[in-house]
This record gives sequence, C-alpha cells and structure tokens, in this order.
Amino acid sequence: MPDFHLRLANTDDLPAINELIPQSVRALSAALYSQAQIESALRHVFGPDTRLIADGTYFVVTAGTQLAACGGWSRRRTLYGGDQMKAGDDPLLDPATEPARIRAFFVAPEFARKGLGTQLLEASLMAAKAAGFNTAELVATLPGERLYSAHGFATVERVMHALPDGLEILFVRMRRTLSNGTG
Repeated sequence: MPDFHLRLANTDDLPAINELIPQSVRALSAALYSQAQIESALRHVFGPDTRLIADGTYFVVTAGTQLAACGGWSRRRTLYGGDQMKAGDDPLLDPATEPARIRAFFVAPEFARKGLGTQLLEASLMAAKAAGFNTAELVATLPGERLYSAHGFATVERVMHALPDGLEILFVRMRRTLSNGTG
C-alpha cells in the first residue's frame, strides 16, 4: 500500500486535479450514470472550484508524486459544481445559522476504497467545525452517497439536476450535525 499524504491544495495542483476529475468520474460513476450523463456532467458540473483552493479549504491526498484524491469544504454559499458553473458572487455563509459545504470529492480509480474519501471527509469536517460551523451539507453523486451515509449524513432530498444540453443527472442533497471531536 502506498504512503498517502494529506495536505491543503494549491494552484500548482490544478493540472493534476483537472486530470484526476474525469478519470474518477468516468471510472467510479459508470455503474450508476449513463456515459452521456457522465460526459455532460464533466462538461457542465464537475471540475475544480478554484475559490476553494484560494480559501484554503481544499485538500489533496498524494501517493508519492501522484495525486490520489481531492476534496474539501467551503464557507461559501455554492453547494456544488466547478468554476464552469459559477455565475457571479459567492458570498460567505454565517456559521451560526448555515451549514458548511462539503465539496468536490474525487478519488483516482486505482485508489478507490482505500479510505481516502474518509480521510478527506474527516479533515473537512474538523476544519469546518474549527471555523465555527455546527452543521455540514453536501450534494452527493450516486457513487458518493454510500460514503457520506456511512459518516452520518442523512438524505434531505434527491435532486434531478438539469444539464444545459437537455440531459438530467440525479444527485443527493445530504446534511449532518457536526459534533465535538472528529466533526
């Protein structure tokens, strides 16, 4: 098993993140979404949100020099989607009344089911709790739903997201309370 290292992402990681996302989505979503949905979502939804990197709330996990996984959290209003979905301002949330956002988790297919999603999630939840948030919310893909459920997230609603090319893709909005300790 390789030696995994978790750290905050920086802009130098963007080329590797841009390579990892389509590899992850194509391999890990194939059993739950059609090829057309996957390709459309890669074009219109999935991608890095560079604001997360700038805010210091996005993590990467490396295995030697290879990017193995990425994911993070946000103190901003956007709930999901990469830079290609942004339209305008992305205001800060009020930690006393609004949930932190768990965002943009992707794992390299060869490192799937090795605990990297859990490692990213725990780091994100602890950071959100340290920033004063009491709850966390996310929009999961169908492949990610099992991970988040296993870590105390409950389904709020299932959402059919309309893609610009007329296709739709099912996501799951989920939420949980942050507790003392590991988040």
